[in-house]
Amino acid sequence: MTSTPVHESSYASRPVRTHRRRVLLKLSGEVFGGGRIGVDPDVVASVAREVAPTVDEVEVSIVVGGGNFFRGAELSQRGMDRTRADYMGMLGTVMNCLALQDFLEQLGVDTRVQTAIPMSQVAETYIPRRAMRHMEKNRVVIFGAGAGLPYFSTDTVAAQRALEIHADEVLIAKNGVDGVYTADPHIDPTAEKIAEITYEEALQKGLKVVDATAFSLCMDNRQPMHVFGMQGEGNLRKAIVGDKIGTVVK
Repeated sequence: MTSTPVHESSYASRPVRTHRRRVLLKLSGEVFGGGRIGVDPDVVASVAREVAPTVDEVEVSIVVGGGNFFRGAELSQRGMDRTRADYMGMLGTVMNCLALQDFLEQLGVDTRVQTAIPMSQVAETYIPRRAMRHMEKNRVVIFGAGAGLPYFSTDTVAAQRALEIHADEVLIAKNGVDGVYTADPHIDPTAEKIAEITYEEALQKGLKVVDATAFSLCMDNRQPMHVFGMQGEGNLRKAIVGDKIGTVVK
């Protein structure tokens, strides 16, 4: 009796994808406005010029804030309903997404905008696996509309998106400071910059890194974070490719 040959599973013969570095970059809305209300095209163009050269080497995704248009918490303090104010802020982030997409594509970088609120005429709906597939194809994915829910900051959204897309690092670009310090360097001249710190140490020392919810998400899930300054030629590019120019939090 001839035995039937046993064939190896087709799954066993599939090549294992070599995982490139994958990052989630958080940019504040103030970056897009250049310190003013609205979008400063020169500033957004400079951001695009730093991101563009990295896409062949690194899988890049970006969460953008909307503070150059609206801040929900501030609007609510002036009498607006907080929920409505936060939705206005989410729409502001989408305007920033479209501006960055335009300047990246002018440089030949294939880009997709995904939003937490469906806006089918201007963006894809956020789907984590689709975002990962885009990045594998050298497309930059820009996430807009926050979490699609009020009361969540874009810091928190950056942490959540980084976890869902399995980012190697979440990169926090800061204005006016180039990392995490032992105290506020604008107030305390003796404050010292920290090159590397654990989440537990930062918590014990009461250091303000990102908002509490984002910090907890990253700490609980051991998501590495890299805090660095926007100021300085090439800083964005350096952080994306993995140069240690600010503070690493693990």
